[in-house]
Amino acid sequence: MALLQDKIVLVNGGSQGVGAGIVRAAVEAGATVLFTGRRAEVGEKFAEDTGAHFMQADLADPAQARDSVVRTVTAHGRIDCLVNAAGLTSRGSLLDTTPELFDRHMAINLRAPFFAMQAAVTDMKARRAPGTIVNIGSNCAHGGPPYLAPYSAAKAGLAGLTRNAAHAHRWDRIRINDLNIGWTDTEGEDATQRAFHGAGADWRERAAATQPMGKLGQVDEIADFVVFLLSDRSGVVTGSVIDWDQNVWGGQE
Repeated sequence: MALLQDKIVLVNGGSQGVGAGIVRAAVEAGATVLFTGRRAEVGEKFAEDTGAHFMQADLADPAQARDSVVRTVTAHGRIDCLVNAAGLTSRGSLLDTTPELFDRHMAINLRAPFFAMQAAVTDMKARRAPGTIVNIGSNCAHGGPPYLAPYSAAKAGLAGLTRNAAHAHRWDRIRINDLNIGWTDTEGEDATQRAFHGAGADWRERAAATQPMGKLGQVDEIADFVVFLLSDRSGVVTGSVIDWDQNVWGGQE
């Protein structure tokens, strides 16, 4: 049987990148999948391609983050699985980050998952039903490079939130985990490398050569692992912050 057969799955930030990969993998695993994104044209086209259901939302607004879950429950009677995959990676260091940039990082990378989880857990508890949540974190939660100061702060907060919520709701049989992904090959990363780092068309090949496994993280591999964490096959695991990366954090040469 498919790992997510007959599950109702919401992927926030599912119209591109890692989120889009998770949407595809969840559909293939037998789930009814809903996803959010800001751009209606992109989301509607992706929905046609995958058979998933698109809901336009700006997750920087906490009301819309909560409402993504409410709309899912209204349409299907429940939510079984939530993935918080939306992310902002705009560059900013400790010295040049403006309050506006800091607030936007917190709004998208931390506040939106918080209030989407709040709504999802509320539904699961009301139905006295088990559920699963996966937050897409980052290895920047361990510290990150100087030019990702607000991003690193938000992702560290997401890791702490994951542990807190998982502990609070373990007796409700609601499992909540965080996947700290490393450098990943996505269209968003391509745009970031070109805009912020002056990268050329061969940046992927050059970057892959610097990595121990000879490649960047791959969206389809991450998506398969997320589906596993959402499914019953991942057993009792909850409150785990898993490093999906080829660097060993804390290791030294």
